[in-house]
Amino acid sequence: MKIVFHGNNALTFLPGFRDQLGEGHDITHLPDVLETEAQRAAYSAADVIIGARLRAGLPVGQGLKLFHVPGAGYDGIDFACLPADTPVCNCFGHEAAIAEYVMAALLARHVPLADADARLRRGDWTYWAGGPSGLRTELGAQSIGILGYGHIGKAVAARAAAFGMKVVVANRSPVAAEGPVSAYMPLTDLPAFMGAADIIVNTLPLAENTRGLVGAEALAAMRPEGVIVNVGRGAVISELPLYEALLEGRIAGAILDTWYVYPSPDDPTPHPGTLPFHALDNVVLTPHMSGWTHGTVARRAAAMAANVQRLAAGEALENRVR
Repeated sequence: MKIVFHGNNALTFLPGFRDQLGEGHDITHLPDVLETEAQRAAYSAADVIIGARLRAGLPVGQGLKLFHVPGAGYDGIDFACLPADTPVCNCFGHEAAIAEYVMAALLARHVPLADADARLRRGDWTYWAGGPSGLRTELGAQSIGILGYGHIGKAVAARAAAFGMKVVVANRSPVAAEGPVSAYMPLTDLPAFMGAADIIVNTLPLAENTRGLVGAEALAAMRPEGVIVNVGRGAVISELPLYEALLEGRIAGAILDTWYVYPSPDDPTPHPGTLPFHALDNVVLTPHMSGWTHGTVARRAAAMAANVQRLAAGEALENRVR
């Protein structure tokens, strides 16, 4: 089959892909912007396209047999641009990395390693055990609310419970209060959920029913000492209410890895929001990096190669979203 890796994101998964797939396939990488007729022709002739973006203007061929997103989120795909019978699949493999990111970011609020190191290099023993000045808080004494209990939510819950944290989950379908989960609340009780834990972690993907789900009312229900973490999609949390809650100190802080503005060919180095989150001192900003590890790439490449093999063999595809 003719397989096209479209864009820089997809290019990350190409090394070693041929070895996993086996012989007999024609694999091509095309840039994000198709600049030549040859590139457009190769895109149009593809049996399989692997890419994170699909918008009007790309020359999708009517013979396309599979569009595979090299990640979990498919909000960058305009399904109307595809032939009606072309399946779309995604892949995961990022949940362990994202859970590690969440725990690292939260631990940093309670275990001030960098500050202790910097102080001791100056002869400052502020954190020395035995004196009142260096007492710190413990992550295990905090409760955590996880919005969405899919791959990421389950991985975060397991690690949070291992630290002794109380885990509350809000999810569209019921979740048993067992294992790492102490309590479940339906999404219809979102304000109550937002006030039920010290830390709120959004893991939800972006869809029509999740866009702006966490709005002014939900944010107003958070505890004043509460911290919100976004590793799902930026727009699940309404930008203006979040910014105002942080600016006015109505919540203690935020750890934001998913955003409202992303680099584009026209603006490769933007600030990540339409509002100046970068000027706030109670926000940790990271560039959508939480799941981006060697392990994630390897697991996703293997999953996509296996799906292409299934397609070639006429077998049912896994992780099909359309």
